[in-house]
Amino acid sequence: MRAWAQSRAGLRAGSKLDAMTLEFTQLGLAPEFVDYTHAWDLQREIHENVLAGKAPSTVLLLEHAAVYTAGKRTEDHERPFDGTPVVAVDRGGKLTWHGPGQLVGYPIIKLKNKAGIRDYVERLEAVIIAVLADYGITAVRIKGRAGVWITEDDKGPARKIAAIGIRVTEGVTMHGFAINCNNDLAPYGQIIACGITDAGVTTIARETGRDVAPADLVSRIIEELRKNEDALVATPEGALL
Repeated sequence: MRAWAQSRAGLRAGSKLDAMTLEFTQLGLAPEFVDYTHAWDLQREIHENVLAGKAPSTVLLLEHAAVYTAGKRTEDHERPFDGTPVVAVDRGGKLTWHGPGQLVGYPIIKLKNKAGIRDYVERLEAVIIAVLADYGITAVRIKGRAGVWITEDDKGPARKIAAIGIRVTEGVTMHGFAINCNNDLAPYGQIIACGITDAGVTTIARETGRDVAPADLVSRIIEELRKNEDALVATPEGALL
């Protein structure tokens, strides 16, 4: 939590939040992997402060130490076949893996439109699709399936390259997205990832033949999220830090 606390310390106590404030914190990238429960605790702390108007909407960007997490819809048969522990979380979706080589983003945003959850998810997908295009990857949405995909082509059947799982409480978002950059795909072989049995999982590195690390995507993810700031982020109403 120190990185976020230090980033907040630069703002003077009692100063008003700017009309449009979307703050980005690089919480930890290789080799400084972030423990999942630590990041979850930090999300909840920031969420509480954003909801109370004590902090601006904030996006955490990081790489996790390896972990399996289970959303609310996870079924027992989808869990790791080898009995590996799983962290149960309060996001939507099913079981997935996070770990080194995967860029994770946790936008904790006070939505301008509290009812616009579908729009929010679609904007996250669009941000990821735009960044993947930089690497010559044509990624898409697939109706009925969350996340970002590559459709069937000469390299193989449809495969998922980025996952999205969120929670929205009182108009403020939590959890977010995970983009497979150059991570090992072996951990997905131990689970039914996201409950999907008829499609695979891939990475930027696998699709392009290039070693693309999470750190390589950070500036572009920030740039694309900034483009959506006006549409997504609620204007603070006299909130104080």
